[in-house]
Amino acid sequence: MAICETKRFIVGISGASGAVYGLRLLSALLAQPVALYVAVSAAGRQVLAHETGLTDLSREGLLTACRRERHPEATLALFDPEDLFAPPASGSFRHDGMAIAPCSMRTLAAVANGLAGGLIPRAADVCLKERRPLVLLTRESPLSLIHIENMRRAAAAGATILPASPGFYGRPQTVADLVDTVVARVLDHLGVSHDLGPRWGASHDGL
Repeated sequence: MAICETKRFIVGISGASGAVYGLRLLSALLAQPVALYVAVSAAGRQVLAHETGLTDLSREGLLTACRRERHPEATLALFDPEDLFAPPASGSFRHDGMAIAPCSMRTLAAVANGLAGGLIPRAADVCLKERRPLVLLTRESPLSLIHIENMRRAAAAGATILPASPGFYGRPQTVADLVDTVVARVLDHLGVSHDLGPRWGASHDGL
């Protein structure tokens, strides 16, 4: 008899600018009946406080920040970014994919070169070796050749490089709309259904 398991996703928030992408991704995932395993790097905490004003980065603080859409069956477990005994650090821990949002160039370099010294790069390393979905929401401009080479290496190893590049074809009206265009693509690559915005060509479905 088949057992229906709750989908599990790992979210890492690193220290790149664009912390709002990480919060919006958590909010969108918590709108689904999923189990989230979250780690925020030390730099990520600083950027979240600076860019969003969110200073309570406890589990309860994150849930409160994402409360508007939370599904009653959604859960969130928060781990220390240096805890290599956390479940996401092991290949035997089964899950449905991971996103690092935003992904700093330092974190990208660690992932691309197998430097799994903390929980976020270690969990990403596990995704690559276990052939599980890994989305890196990179946020930097312009890019140096080192950045580009690290993206190439990570992509060759199996990661999806998804730059924080908002779309405008849906005629976004607010910054939140622009953020949603990016988060929607992350959800697509994690295989999560959503209604964050219009899809190109949707008006012609059925014709």
